[in-house]
Amino acid sequence: MIITSCTQQKEKRPFANRLDLSALDTTAAPGTSFYRYATGGWQKANPIPDEYARYGTFDKLMEENQVQIQTLIEELGKQENPAGSNAQKIGDLYRMGIDSAKLNADGAKPLQPQLAEIAAATGRKEIIRLMARISRYASDPFFGLIVAPDDMNSSMNIAHLYQAGIGLDDRDYYLLDDEYMQTIRNEYRKLIETQFANAGYTAEEAGRAATAVMHIETGLAKAHFTREKLREPELNYHKMLVSDLDRQVAPFEWEYYFEEAGVAGISSLNVSQIEPLRAAVAMITGEPLEALRYYLSWRVINTAAARLSDDFFNANFEFYDKTLSGSMEPLPRWRRSINVANRAMGEAIGQLYVQKHFPPEARERMLELTDNLKNTLGRRIDSLPWMSDTTKAKAREKLDALIVKIGYPDKWKDYTSLEIKNDSYWQNMMRASEFAYAEMIGELGKPVDKTKWYMSPQTVNAYYNPSANEICFPAGILQPPFFYMHGDDAINYGGIGVVIGHEMTHGFDDQGRKFDKDGNLSEWWTEEDAKRFEERTAILINCFDNITVLDTVHANGRFTLGENIADHGGLQIAYSAFLGTPQAHSGEQTDGFTPAQRFFLSYANIWANNTRDEEILRLTKVDPHSLGKWRVDGALPHIGAWYEAFNIQPTDPMYLPEEKRASIW
Repeated sequence: MIITSCTQQKEKRPFANRLDLSALDTTAAPGTSFYRYATGGWQKANPIPDEYARYGTFDKLMEENQVQIQTLIEELGKQENPAGSNAQKIGDLYRMGIDSAKLNADGAKPLQPQLAEIAAATGRKEIIRLMARISRYASDPFFGLIVAPDDMNSSMNIAHLYQAGIGLDDRDYYLLDDEYMQTIRNEYRKLIETQFANAGYTAEEAGRAATAVMHIETGLAKAHFTREKLREPELNYHKMLVSDLDRQVAPFEWEYYFEEAGVAGISSLNVSQIEPLRAAVAMITGEPLEALRYYLSWRVINTAAARLSDDFFNANFEFYDKTLSGSMEPLPRWRRSINVANRAMGEAIGQLYVQKHFPPEARERMLELTDNLKNTLGRRIDSLPWMSDTTKAKAREKLDALIVKIGYPDKWKDYTSLEIKNDSYWQNMMRASEFAYAEMIGELGKPVDKTKWYMSPQTVNAYYNPSANEICFPAGILQPPFFYMHGDDAINYGGIGVVIGHEMTHGFDDQGRKFDKDGNLSEWWTEEDAKRFEERTAILINCFDNITVLDTVHANGRFTLGENIADHGGLQIAYSAFLGTPQAHSGEQTDGFTPAQRFFLSYANIWANNTRDEEILRLTKVDPHSLGKWRVDGALPHIGAWYEAFNIQPTDPMYLPEEKRASIW
C-alpha cells in the first residue's frame, strides 16, 4: 500500500478504492457458477505463471509485497550498515541468496560437517544425540519437540512431543497403492538417490540410502495419525510425567534426549500422539545403524537442498514443485531469497515494511470493522434458536475476551544474537533456525507472552490462535482486494470483513469451540448443544464430501470442516454487520450493482485463482482449506442473502432448498 499520496496509490493500484469489474465473466450465470461469474475475467487475464502451481489474488498481492521488500533491501545496500545491525544481516542474507556463483562453487561443501558427524555415529546414543541436534536446524527426524502453551493451562508454556519424520506431506503418500501414489513414491525414491549422489555418495551408497529412508519413513507413516484425527484436540493431548514415558510410550533414553534437545530437567510434558512416537522409538532402537545414519543424513540434505547449489535445488524443485504440484519453472532467485529472508528475520523486515507501506489510518479503520463484526457476532449468538442460554453465556464470555491484533506487533523481536556471516547460505540458515529454536526453548516453563505474533507484518494472511483466543491481521493482507482504505463499505465488508468474521468464527468451529475464553481445552458446552452443533455441521460435511474437485476425486468435508464453518460464519456475520451501514440502507447502485451484490462480488474476488491439476490433487490431500472455487460455489448456496441479491431460483444449479442449507453461527 502506497502511503505517500492518494494519487500515487491510484497510479500503482488502479482498483485501490473500487471493485475491478474486469474480473467478472458475465457470460456465466450467477446461479450456475458464481465463482466463474465473479472471477472468470480475472482467471482469463491471469494465467498461471510457469513458476506457480496455483496463482491467485493472494499470490499476486504477495508478489507486489516482495517488490516493495526488494526495494527496501536494495536501499539498505546503498548505505553503510553497522556490523551486527539488522540492516547488515538482512542485506547480507539476501545477497548470499542471489549469489549463484558462490552457491554453485560451494556445491555440497556447506553440508559436509553435518554429514561427517552423522557418518561417524557408532551407537544408538549418538543417534539420539544427533536427532536432537538436527531438530534445531532441519526437519524433525523421527518425532518433533516444541515449546508451546499447555492446552489445559494456556497461560504457561510446556514441552510437547509430536509425530514427524516423513518427507512427503501425508501418510497416504506412503500407504495408498493406487497408480498415482506409486508414481509419487517412485519419484521420491529417485530424488533421494539423486541428492545423495549430489552430496558425494557413490551410486551404490545412494541406492542403499534410498531403501533405508523409504523403509523408515513408511514405518513412521503407518503409525501417524490421519489429518482428520489431528484436528481433534482432545485426541492430541496426553500430558504425563517424564518418569512415566517409558511405561506410557516406550522405553527410551528420554532424559538424555531432553538434555541434548535443550530441555534438561523437565518433569512433565504433553505427548501429542502416543502411537506414532512409540513407532519412532521402535525404529531408533531396532533399525540397523547404517539405515539410521542414512535417514538422519536425508533429513539434513532434504532441508538444505534449496539453500545449496543448482544441482541440489533443481532436483528438489523437480520433485516437490513439478511432480507433486505441477509448477513448470522455479521462482526467480531474488523472490526465493526474499522468502528466505522473511522466514529468517521476518519482524526485522516487517518493521521496515510497515514504516513505509502501512498508514496508521488503515489500523483505525480495521479496528472499527472488527468492533462492528464482534458486536454483530454477539447479537447473532444471543438470537441462536438451537443453543441454550447456558452455552450462550459462555460463548459471549469467549467473544468478549477475544484479543485483536492488527498490522504489526507493539513490541519488535530482538535479533541481536543472530549471526549472519560470509561463509555459506546454508550455514546462515542453520544459524537462523538455531536462533528460532533457542528463542522457543527459552519460553519453556514461562508464562505465555500474549503480545507474541505468529506471522510477520508483511504476510498476506491472517489467523486465529485458540490457545490465546486471539485474531491477527498482518499489514500485508490489508490491501485490495481484501481491504480498501478508501473503498465503500460493501466491498470492505465483503472482503476483509468476511476474513475478520472467518477468523472470529474459528473460535467457535469444530476445533475452536473446544477451547474456553482463556484458551484452555475445556468442555464448556452442554451435551445437548454440542450434539445440535454437530448435527448442523454435518450438513457442511456432506455437502463438501459430494463436491468433485477433479475427475473422480472428491473434496474431504471432514478434513475441511473447520475452514468451511469459518467461511460460513464469516459470510453470515459480515453481511449482518454490513446491513447496519448507511450504504446498505440506501440500496444505491454503483457500477450497475446493488450494495448487496457488491458485497458478494467482493467476497468471491478474494478467492480468484487458477490451479494446476497436480496441485488440486495435492491440496485436496493436505490442505484443510477448501479450494478457492469451492470457498465460493460451496459456501454461497448456504447463505440466504446471496439468493436474494442475485435472484437465484430453484431452477439454478447452485440452488439448495432452505431445509438443506447449513445454519450455524
